[in-house]
Amino acid sequence: MPKIFIVEDDRTITNAMIKEFNKWQYLSQTVQDWNSVVAEIRTFQPDIVIMDITLPTFDGFYWTSQLRQVSDVPVIFVSAADMDPNAVRAIATGADDYVVKPFSLNVLISKIQAVLRRTKREAIPMESLTYEDYRLNILTNELKYQDHTVKLTPTEGTILKIFFLNAGKLVTKQQLMQNIWQGGSFIEDSVLNVNMSRLREKLDQVNLRGRLVTERGRGYRLVTADES
Repeated sequence: MPKIFIVEDDRTITNAMIKEFNKWQYLSQTVQDWNSVVAEIRTFQPDIVIMDITLPTFDGFYWTSQLRQVSDVPVIFVSAADMDPNAVRAIATGADDYVVKPFSLNVLISKIQAVLRRTKREAIPMESLTYEDYRLNILTNELKYQDHTVKLTPTEGTILKIFFLNAGKLVTKQQLMQNIWQGGSFIEDSVLNVNMSRLREKLDQVNLRGRLVTERGRGYRLVTADES
């Protein structure tokens, strides 16, 4: 199980990260003493570090430079600051990647997986998600149910992945567009509607269409067989 150390003082963001990491079977740890960040990282021995820039004591650049003196653990910076010049400084300090707030957790997960693969720290990459008797391969975008296999497009696969990860919960259109298109500011609802329609047609092949219900004016929900 990959281990992630989170250096972030915003509890809302930290809690969201921890919840998402748990879904992907990643073990995470947060800072307890802001004067001993590097010591805590070394004790936890993570496979990757998520590093904010603005922190209670020293900033993320300082802690990364200190960390680089004793460890080569990958570091991904997250910050509300503009990409330039902080991105350049982050990489120069020893970071492996950079994400600007507000960011999609799916984008962060993708960057984490890419860094872990590149550094060969992720021994068993997660390839599939399951919901009841359904299995979605997130690498090939294939949905399997009993002896049936349905091939999805990358966008359809991403949409279904979001529903699998949030089974039983309401997922709004805004949440979908933010996760699929990294903000979705320039994406019209019609684009999502077309993809949802195509996905539903394919889900009909494995008796899952009726389980993806629309809550008018609110969003969508993947429900159990008893609820459908």
